[in-house]
Amino acid sequence: MSKTKLFSPGPVMVKDNVRHALLHYDICHRSREFEEMFVDTQEKILKLFHADDSYYSVVVSGSGTSANETVLSSIFREGEAVMLIRNGMFGERLLEIIRKYEIPLVDCPFPWASYPDLNVIEAVMREHPEVKVVAMVFHETSTGMINPVGEVGELCKKYDKLLSVDCVSAAGGENIDMADKNIAIATSVGGKCLGAFPGSAYVCARKSLLESLTPGQCRNVYLSLYKHYQSAVTTHQTPNTPNVNLFWPLNVALTNIVEDETLAGRIERYQRCAGIIRRGVEGMGMKLLLGEHMSSTVTSVFLPEGVDVHRFLEEMEKRGYTFYIGKGDYAEQGMIQIANMGEIYEQDCYNMLAMVRSCLESMRS
Repeated sequence: MSKTKLFSPGPVMVKDNVRHALLHYDICHRSREFEEMFVDTQEKILKLFHADDSYYSVVVSGSGTSANETVLSSIFREGEAVMLIRNGMFGERLLEIIRKYEIPLVDCPFPWASYPDLNVIEAVMREHPEVKVVAMVFHETSTGMINPVGEVGELCKKYDKLLSVDCVSAAGGENIDMADKNIAIATSVGGKCLGAFPGSAYVCARKSLLESLTPGQCRNVYLSLYKHYQSAVTTHQTPNTPNVNLFWPLNVALTNIVEDETLAGRIERYQRCAGIIRRGVEGMGMKLLLGEHMSSTVTSVFLPEGVDVHRFLEEMEKRGYTFYIGKGDYAEQGMIQIANMGEIYEQDCYNMLAMVRSCLESMRS
């Protein structure tokens, strides 16, 4: 069976042992076997975030958005406000959740692909003492930019705010130290840099924050962070029936990182692959969206002038390679996104670039 190479920022290519974990024999989520695997998964999530025993993790069945909605629908009490720092599509996804739950908002927007101005952020933070939580995206996947989470964490410490970070496309691909960056709560999902499948999201948060939650302040039934925490801490289970079959691959993917490749090794591989891709596309005359603050795993690049982006993506699909089209207005400008998450190695990148060159030549002839 031929398979397409996914150079897309989720779903991603997975290791064979992760795929085989889907075939694990059926078990009940109320069994001791599940509980032991759940606890092991929680411990490995903490390692992924360099989190000590003052943090705790829970697993939420759903996409990365489900983890973000779990957090934002659960951590606010009446009258408490959130300050949102955003500069791309996934910051706007957080905005959509905040507005849906009618959480008092202090918005701090920046143009897409624009690095957030820390002076502006501090001024807004200083002027709004009602803000309890500052929310932002670590890796803004729509552009491939890494945002200044550590610096914002320092400002949150200065102004006594909690920092909530969407790490959906960063965990497993970037160095995220919860305590060092003063992150109170972080979210992510298996089907991106971690190298598992979509559908197993997780939240890592300070125990003090989780222990302060009440049932009444959580505004969602299924995505109640209070319920997930209480169920995990008292029974080592989830409050509702989880996607049990996806827990096993999540656990294996975490093991692949924390025990085998190591997180540092994974990040270094991703950085090497990203470097190969960026040098390769620039060598073909293409322009990168970003000149700095680029992630280890997503390259946003404009196709050469005159190349139809939709036809290019179709032609590359025929050749066995999948990319993303640019988000928002970038699609109209002929931008694509090439990701190197999951089971992609240096030679895969060289092979892909050779196919891109061949595809462009055939389209021009």
